[in-house]
Amino acid sequence: MARETLRVVERPGEPEPETENTLTVEQLAAESGMSVRNIRAHQARGLLQPPEVRQRVGFYGPGHVARLKLISELQADGFNLKGIERLLEGTSGEASEAILSFRRAVTEPFESEQPQIFTLFELGERFGENATPVLLKRAVKLGLLSPVGPASFEVASPRLLEIADEVLRRGVPVDAMFEVVEVIQRSSGYVAEAFAQLFVRWVWQPFEQEGRPEERWGEVVESIERLRPIASDALVSVFQMTMTTAVEDEFGRELERMSGRERSRRRRKR
Repeated sequence: MARETLRVVERPGEPEPETENTLTVEQLAAESGMSVRNIRAHQARGLLQPPEVRQRVGFYGPGHVARLKLISELQADGFNLKGIERLLEGTSGEASEAILSFRRAVTEPFESEQPQIFTLFELGERFGENATPVLLKRAVKLGLLSPVGPASFEVASPRLLEIADEVLRRGVPVDAMFEVVEVIQRSSGYVAEAFAQLFVRWVWQPFEQEGRPEERWGEVVESIERLRPIASDALVSVFQMTMTTAVEDEFGRELERMSGRERSRRRRKR
């Protein structure tokens, strides 16, 4: 990667231009959570743009902070410095903010519920005799519960716990309920994968082929952020139509069987 030279903007006798670059290297270190030594090392590798120099002091700004935070997060994801260098090659400090927003949009969990922790006693109170070791083990296997201690579990979706409670109270056996949960997970996996592939193929890949132009980063980030509500709305809409048909078909067959039994009963009475 080509090294950038320092931009000296000082001009004796002229007022200094307004600039966002107001942080010294020590302040940049405090703002970004990175040591001064690492900042200078990243700058030497060309990973960080040089500072503005005013009166022989280097000043940094929001673009530098965003770049350092992005480097830290990419390192936490397992990228080495060479890989980060290739990824960031040719991007400015402003583009770093867009890449950082993109990374967070991609890695942010899609679920909006806040997980809650329940003790074994609380689960027993809620599910009664259904709260057997077998049920808990299967719930853990499905990812519905996560042990967080000898007698406590984290519930990823408290709303799903409420639904399970109601389903069981309406007379549905535990095994039958879990079978439906497994079907939902498989079907949701297919839908999620289809939507992810849709956006990768038609949003990300064309952007990548264009050389990731800086002016389009915001558009791509917004598309990824919109993926959640678009996919959720589409899934709910299609499910409602499908559920209407399924209920009509299933209960229609039941009504036909009831009608057939009634006709047979009347014939036997004659």
